Amino acid sequence: MVKHFAVAGGGWAGFSAAIELVRAGHRVTLFEAARTFGGRARRVAFDGRELDNGQHIMLGAYSETLRLMRAVGIDLAAAVLTLPLQMRYAPGTGGMDFVAPRLPAPLHVAIALLRAVGLERADKMALARFTTTARWMGWYLNQDCSVAELLERFDQTPRIVALMWRPLCLAALNTPPERASANVFLAVLRDSLGASRAASDMLVPRADLSALFPDAAAAWLKDRGHTVHLGAKVTAVCKQSSAWTIEASGAGVGGAQPAEFDGVVLAGSSVASAALLSQLPGTEALAAQLAGFEQEPITTCYLQYAPGTLLPAPFLALLDDPANARWGQFVFDRGQLDDRQEGLFAVVISASRAASELPQDELAASVAAQLAADLAQPELAKPSWVKVITEKRATYACTPGLQRPANETGLPGLVLAGDYTTGEYPATLEMAVRSGAQAARVLARS
Repeated sequence: MVKHFAVAGGGWAGFSAAIELVRAGHRVTLFEAARTFGGRARRVAFDGRELDNGQHIMLGAYSETLRLMRAVGIDLAAAVLTLPLQMRYAPGTGGMDFVAPRLPAPLHVAIALLRAVGLERADKMALARFTTTARWMGWYLNQDCSVAELLERFDQTPRIVALMWRPLCLAALNTPPERASANVFLAVLRDSLGASRAASDMLVPRADLSALFPDAAAAWLKDRGHTVHLGAKVTAVCKQSSAWTIEASGAGVGGAQPAEFDGVVLAGSSVASAALLSQLPGTEALAAQLAGFEQEPITTCYLQYAPGTLLPAPFLALLDDPANARWGQFVFDRGQLDDRQEGLFAVVISASRAASELPQDELAASVAAQLAADLAQPELAKPSWVKVITEKRATYACTPGLQRPANETGLPGLVLAGDYTTGEYPATLEMAVRSGAQAARVLARS
C-alpha cells in the first residue's frame, strides 16, 4: 500500500529519510524552512563567493552517506578528494607528520607510525599501545568516561595527546577531551585508525556542502514526482483522526494548508524538533530531552590570498593555544579542492564558544597571524578578504553517558531523524544519514 509521508527538514537526515521512503514505494513531501538545502551543513554566499557554513571531512567508513550520494547520481571521484589517513602539521612548527601508506590494514597504520616525523619513541609506543589495547577491548568501554580520562588510563604521552588525540577529538566530537565521551571517540577511532585502509581514507569535499548531496537529493525526488518545498517552515504537526496534518509558512509553501499525511519525519535540529513536539500531548518528556542538549558551535574563518598561494598539503593541523590567541585547529586550502577558489584558506575552530565571542575582525586577525607564523610566510598575516562564519548550534556536546533519543517518539506515525538520535557516532554527516534511513524504516513499518 502506497502511503504519503511528510519530512520536516531538508538537511542530510531529512533527505536520507525521504529517499529511503521513496525507495520503499511511498510518496514524500519535504519541507525545508531555509532557502538553501543542507541544514547545518550547507552552502552560504557572501560577496559573490559560495562558501560552506563549516568545513567537513568524511571517512571512507561513511558507508551510508556514500551509498546515498551514489544513489542520487553524485560522482564521488569528482565530488571529494580522497586522501590517506593522516595528521600533518606545517614543517618547523614542532608538530608531527603522520601519513598512512596505501597498504592493507593494520599494516598501513604501523608503517605510518614507524615513518612518523616529530614523534619520540615514547610517543610512538604510546600510540601503538593505545590502538592495540583498544582493538582488544572491541573499541568499547563498559563504563563510559571522558576522553581525557581514557587517555590517562592508556598512559598517553603529553605530546601524542596534544598532536593527535586532542585535535582528533575536537574535530570528530566538537567537544573538548575533558568533557567528551570516550565511547563515542572510540567508535570514531575504530573506523579510522582501527579500520581497513579504504575505510580510514579521509574524504575532503570539493563541492560545496549543499551540492555534495542535498541539492542532488532534491532533484532526485522531484524527478520522480515527489514534492519539495524550499522556504517552507513547518510550524505545527497535529494528529487528526487517522491522519497527520502539517502546517507550514513561508514563500515556498504551495497548495492548501494544512496538508494531510500518513506519517511525519521530524528531521530538523534537536531544537526545532523539540519546539514541534512540545505542542503534542504525550511528548513533553521527549521535547524537554531534546531542548536540554547542550549546543556546541563551530567557527570557520575564510581568508583570501593572492592566486598561487598554497599550503604544502590540501589540509594541515594547527597547534591551537587559545590562551595565546592561537584559535585555529585545522586549515584547508580550498584552491587545491576547487580551482575557482584559488588562494582561499578555511581555518576550522571546533568547540568554538570562546572564539566566537570575540569580535570577528579580531578573531580573523589572530587566525591570520597564526597562519603567518606556522607557515613562515609573513604575508599571510594580511589577507585581502576575510569572512568568519559561526554555526552556533553545529552539534550537541557529546558528553559521557549522554542519553540520546530513539527514532520513535511514542506516537505512531511520528519519528525523529537527526544526528542527535541514538547511535555510535557523534554529530556527523554519517550519523545524520544513518538516522534518516532508520527513521524511514521505522515509519514504513508502522
